[in-house]
Amino acid sequence: MLPPEDVGFAASGDAAARWPAFGLESVPWQPADAAYGPRSGRSRHQGPYEAAVPAVIAHARPSLPVAAMALVTEASAEIARFDGEVLGSGRVISFAALLLRTEAASSSQIEHLTSSPKAIALAELGRRGRANADEIVANVAAMHTALQQTEHLDVEAVLEMHRVLMTTSMPHAAGRWRSEQVWIGGSGRSPHGADYIAPVHQRVPAAMADLMAFIARDDLPVLAQAALAHAQFEAIHPFPDGNGRTGRALLHAQLRVARLAREALVPISAGLLADTGRYFQALDAYRAGDVEPIVRQVCEAVFPAVGNARRLIADVRDARARWAQQIRARRDAAALRLADLVMTRPVVDAKLVAEQLQISPVNAQVAIDRLVDATVLEQIGNGRRDRVWQAPEVLAAMEDFAARASHRVP
Repeated sequence: MLPPEDVGFAASGDAAARWPAFGLESVPWQPADAAYGPRSGRSRHQGPYEAAVPAVIAHARPSLPVAAMALVTEASAEIARFDGEVLGSGRVISFAALLLRTEAASSSQIEHLTSSPKAIALAELGRRGRANADEIVANVAAMHTALQQTEHLDVEAVLEMHRVLMTTSMPHAAGRWRSEQVWIGGSGRSPHGADYIAPVHQRVPAAMADLMAFIARDDLPVLAQAALAHAQFEAIHPFPDGNGRTGRALLHAQLRVARLAREALVPISAGLLADTGRYFQALDAYRAGDVEPIVRQVCEAVFPAVGNARRLIADVRDARARWAQQIRARRDAAALRLADLVMTRPVVDAKLVAEQLQISPVNAQVAIDRLVDATVLEQIGNGRRDRVWQAPEVLAAMEDFAARASHRVP
């Protein structure tokens, strides 16, 4: 491991290099319901409140104990090792896409947005109707947008991630910094008594510019830098909604831009799901100037996330190996290419198959029928028009992944 001064870290306990804490400022409050709201409790929702003032971190040097720095090194090595496994698997696109979907679902679950892999897959096909599934599909798109930032990250990239995420559920605010006060917990009537009151909206553009300057630095270990940037983003809370999901997409974008994860997407959110209470406590500690908890939380999440991802990939590989014995087709047949497709898109219709395999609708249906005969696919429902098929073994593997990720630490 490089000495602290060579990697942008200050020596632990160096008072001059302590991470800057968020401050507070008094802000006047005029209740929107002052003229017509209930009299009961009115006094609790009047008068000034204290909003956070963002710390300036562009050139700050974090201070971490040696043990925490060792954890950063170990977790970074685990990510690099897993990335190499995916690169050498022969199925880079398939497994990257599969992990993208599972990570988007886990990140959404942290925000209490849950849906089954089947419902999410149906929503991806355009079968709308379940709000949570639709929002998770939007998160898949936002994650994909984040991973396209292969050169550098700037405020426009962050705004685009949010636009993709929220364009359906909150079109008026998608891709725009917030223009109002937001807070976490407490009452919807006012910020008084809230668990956390974010900075006033006028401070958001400057705070985000400062954050992107921090992200652009190349003198910090990537994983620790990404964890700190994520915590700073969540504390700024630059959007009226979707901050958690956008912030975790930004974390993955940083790992991709820095080339720590070149192809694989490590489902860190799935690791954080094991104890979301500690994750939120670490974000609270960060605002007070304590960087170690959030760095530890992100690094510790890597190990169960990678282990879970390896099991998911193994389950899908095993299923594909069984299918190879069941499918009766030539080596170059569309049916075998369709078997590869459903490893990551476990719910399909004839239109999707034709588009993805670049074959005619007639040949797409022939390939589907072959996989139905081989018991790889089964039709959902009994309809004869607008039919949809699922790969039960892949869906079961994704459900098992979600169950493992959701297992709470006692």
